[in-house]
Amino acid sequence: MIALVMFVVALLLLLTGIPVAFAFGGVAMMFAFIVPDLGFDVFNILPFRIYGIMNNTTLMAVPLFIMMGLILEKSGMAEKLLISMSSMFRGVRGGLGVSVVLVGAILAASTGIVSASVVMMSVIALPLMINAGYDKSLASGTVAASGTLGQIIPPSIILIILGDVMSVSVGDLFMGAVLPGMTLVSLYVTYILIRAYIKKEDAPTMQPLENTNFIDLLKAIIPPILLMVSVLGSIFAGIASPTESAAFGVLGGVLLSGMNKTLNYEMIKYALFETMKLTGMIFMILIGATAFSLVFNELGGSDIILEFFSEDIGNVWAFIALSMLSIFILGFFIDFIEISFIIVPILVPVMAAFGIDPIWFAILIAMNLQASFLTPPFGLSLFFLKGAAGNSVSTIQIYKGIIPFILLQLLALGLVIVFPDLVFAFL
Repeated sequence: MIALVMFVVALLLLLTGIPVAFAFGGVAMMFAFIVPDLGFDVFNILPFRIYGIMNNTTLMAVPLFIMMGLILEKSGMAEKLLISMSSMFRGVRGGLGVSVVLVGAILAASTGIVSASVVMMSVIALPLMINAGYDKSLASGTVAASGTLGQIIPPSIILIILGDVMSVSVGDLFMGAVLPGMTLVSLYVTYILIRAYIKKEDAPTMQPLENTNFIDLLKAIIPPILLMVSVLGSIFAGIASPTESAAFGVLGGVLLSGMNKTLNYEMIKYALFETMKLTGMIFMILIGATAFSLVFNELGGSDIILEFFSEDIGNVWAFIALSMLSIFILGFFIDFIEISFIIVPILVPVMAAFGIDPIWFAILIAMNLQASFLTPPFGLSLFFLKGAAGNSVSTIQIYKGIIPFILLQLLALGLVIVFPDLVFAFL
């Protein structure tokens, strides 16, 4: 029971706004001090764990993919893509919304950074949709959901983290996420077209943003597609590891930025500093989570959870349903990184005991965690959208617009549960 109390105390501290790394690390130290049978000797192994994190070649891909995404954020690629894509759907009711979703998918496959994609789409696409007469709720929901596709479409940072936490191949996770990601994009596009057909005033027909011919369209689409294919294709073909492909992606991002004439000292400085900050945050959380798991496991927390699922519940589908529901609810309040480093390691032994395929289960978790970006009150994508949009949309309009897309994400999650071949098609 002490382990469960420790877990609850950590969650309560998170809700008070204490930084995650300090909340979990502090709780670990507090319970190691107050529990007589433990003491600080439990942390003797912590330096070796931290050294193992520093030498983890899989996690080395995280800062590289972050830097690639930040460089592409400043390259002007998103604006060119959206302008060109709108010409493909000229005369189609809801066509601009469809363009936004497709551009979001391409950005997701090119960058993998949710925050960068949401901010880019909020600055570029949201004003265009509102000026074109789109319903503000539909526009904000489309932008937030499209920008969050980087959570499931590879190269996704969360898939790299889950690959490390669950000890599975990141390349296999990337391949397994392709069809679920495309399924989600298809659901978004279908919803926008149906809503535009039923409520014509919500998504009017519009003229293309510029008179773009087919050659201009190819010039805008081919460079990011080539980057996406070269990065992911080298992983899928087994030519390069995710870390090596990420390094190549950074080089490709620099070249694309140079082609768009946006490459300069200030942009490189911005990318380097933001990469350092985001990477530092992720690894500090990982160190705090490692300290927490040492004490939690020493108190028997993992044994209690394993016993609860395997003996008290004893049904694999009940475990899947309860774990997905728990992750979804926790996503309302805490970030995907905390869930990945704290909750997922607790579920992994139970998953192994039930004989669940770890790649399939990891994709389910990734799709579930994607919803955490969109669920009020602490959905990060909603904060990014509101911060970038300012007073052009209200918080209520954002919440109202995102609900259908959350339901679509849950539908996609259900489809992957019912049809596991969506994950194994390319494996």
